[in-house]
Amino acid sequence: MFKEIRQGIAFTIVTMVLLGGVYHVALWAVGRVAFPAQVEGSLIRRADGTVVGSRLIAQKFTRPEYFRPRPSAVDYNAASTGGSNYAASNPDHLEAIQKRLDAITAQEGVAPGQVPSEMVTASGAGLDPHIPPNAAELQAARVATSRNVELTRVRELIVSRTEPPMFGFLGRARVNVLELNLALDDAFGAPAPAADEVIQRN
Repeated sequence: MFKEIRQGIAFTIVTMVLLGGVYHVALWAVGRVAFPAQVEGSLIRRADGTVVGSRLIAQKFTRPEYFRPRPSAVDYNAASTGGSNYAASNPDHLEAIQKRLDAITAQEGVAPGQVPSEMVTASGAGLDPHIPPNAAELQAARVATSRNVELTRVRELIVSRTEPPMFGFLGRARVNVLELNLALDDAFGAPAPAADEVIQRN
């Protein structure tokens, strides 16, 4: 009897050490060596090492000099990810989509039929950092005009930052908005702060 008890206790201790400690340490070590960027959260850093965001999480951009991501049901708050959970026929959902559509058509000067659905609907997690290439093209003229640069140069940046479907056939082509906006600043310089931003800083 005592032999079985000792075996049970020994098995419990060994299992706890292996699955509660060694296993996690081994995974952490493999991750640090094989996938160092992903382990840290796929962070994007400037040349001086300053963290500006993550490749996996959308950020809010409101200035006309920048491309904008798709809407967020959580206002781009990474601490409270989640979709709106509205049904496609929900009146509040339809009203929100119409408001977004009206705002985009007025801002970009395009017809409603030219606006991709991704630009008026929030993603399931509310933090999708990607938009389809046609959603970036939709905003290209505004960005080029606001930065006083040629439209073709902005389009070249969109093409250079377009990621193909995974393995060539899984998913769709996509553009990471944060990386595209950082490429804009690298190519044309960061825009001067707006008047209200200067007042806030002072």
